[in-house]
Amino acid sequence: MFQMYYFYIIHEYHSYEKEMNTKDLSKIDLNLLISLKFLLEEESVSRAAERLFITQPAMSKTLSRLRQVFDDPLFTRGSHGVRPTPRARELQRGLESILLDIQQLVSPQNFDPSTYEGELTIALSEYLGLGLMPTLMARLQFLAPGLALKSVTRIEQQLDQLAQGNLDMALHITHAQYSDDFICHSLGGNAPAVLARQGHPLSGEVLTWERVQQYPMIRLYIPDLEELEIFKHSPRFGDGQGERPGAFETSHLLTALEVLRNTDYVMPGPPHVVNNPTVGYKIQALDFPERFEYRLEYVLVRHRRTEKSPVHNWLWEQMVDIIGDPGTYDMPGPGRFEPPALNLQA
Repeated sequence: MFQMYYFYIIHEYHSYEKEMNTKDLSKIDLNLLISLKFLLEEESVSRAAERLFITQPAMSKTLSRLRQVFDDPLFTRGSHGVRPTPRARELQRGLESILLDIQQLVSPQNFDPSTYEGELTIALSEYLGLGLMPTLMARLQFLAPGLALKSVTRIEQQLDQLAQGNLDMALHITHAQYSDDFICHSLGGNAPAVLARQGHPLSGEVLTWERVQQYPMIRLYIPDLEELEIFKHSPRFGDGQGERPGAFETSHLLTALEVLRNTDYVMPGPPHVVNNPTVGYKIQALDFPERFEYRLEYVLVRHRRTEKSPVHNWLWEQMVDIIGDPGTYDMPGPGRFEPPALNLQA
């Protein structure tokens, strides 16, 4: 099972060879390298066998295999055991560090966020970024200054991107289905609203779809729109996202809100945006024209390939702690995805 580690020996001592002979890789495993280490330290077949808790004949057989692999006697008989050949001494100079590197490679990782250096990529909407990112980045500044975080908003097929390793995590409106390949954490949500400027002609009305559609609509970009769970329960939510004369489509939340503040445009979205005194300035959230049985629910998701990654687990915990902790589940199925409400305030 450790045949792959022969690469280190080949690379260290035969770097002049442009092509590795893969047949040689099948001749050695990690146990042979450990045996060579003990033989070099003890210069005795019997004492090396004792340290490995094997018999002397078994150790002699291992030495024969080592001689075949390195095409060298490695040891010759002496008056008090065995004496290393020049080739064995050459191997000894790098063997200890190679075995230590292998030990670090296969040992459990001790993750220290304060010394970690690397980059992770997260897909999330600006709606959620308003409440999450300022607090998260403040934590990273002090707890993990070497962790670079890349946030992307306009990216389609997010589950595929997670599976391919192009994304590390995604925070989005809940999709209709997730396979067993994904770990999901429910973040709760809220009923959608119609966002409009304060003093809008619709203010104070009991809204109907016909009335709302008398005004031009802002369509804020939503990735994987057709995959969202909300369309299974309330297809009318998509009415505000379809093609309409005079509609304005953008992926920039601040641009959309500035248009709202200065026009009679309306925009479907989560009501928590108006809770931010800066972003929600002069913006109001009006009740949707119909009573929804399903709300805008949000989920934090990642691929199971990251399940054992210390840095992914640490960042996941930080995000869940900041936003809230309704609960983790493996895969949402019919009747299983019912997280409690979460007030996503800035």
